[in-house]
Amino acid sequence: MENNNYAFIDSQNLNLAVRDQGWILDFEKFKKYLENKYSATKCFLFIGFIDENQSMYTALQKMGYIIIFKPTLTRQGTVKGNCDAELVLQTMIEIANYDQAIIVTGDGDFYCLVDYLDTRSKLKVLLIPNKNLYSSLFKKVANGKKWFVNDLRLKLEYTGSKSRGSRSRGSKPNESRPKDGISI
Repeated sequence: MENNNYAFIDSQNLNLAVRDQGWILDFEKFKKYLENKYSATKCFLFIGFIDENQSMYTALQKMGYIIIFKPTLTRQGTVKGNCDAELVLQTMIEIANYDQAIIVTGDGDFYCLVDYLDTRSKLKVLLIPNKNLYSSLFKKVANGKKWFVNDLRLKLEYTGSKSRGSRSRGSKPNESRPKDGISI
């Protein structure tokens, strides 16, 4: 029987953690990685909605992501759109529909969700964006099921080229993509 696993992705945590390490994630490669490595049949991406990013959202949807939007607020010039509750809620709404969950975050606010899924054999993997900077709460759970996006840089880095063998770091992003690749 083929696995039917769903990925639940904290896009802000993933994007910022990867960029803090000096690289840009190729979301198309990332989705294919989740499908091939973890048998993800659906990939939910949780993100704050900003009108100006509509082309990016469309590109992500064309890649096959199911986007769950959170309305954003602007306070003192800073846009806020925390999607934690939406990710937890959607994971629980869908629980009967998937075999196991792939949780992508380093945010300790998801500790109770990860622990709950793990103790019920519903956690496939906790994929943490930065192995050098993530919640210490996760050290207590998901033993043997924690992996790190850092270790996947060579496979998943956006290079601005469709060629899989190209590693031209300073190249300009493809014109059909938003500035800096898919920037979340």
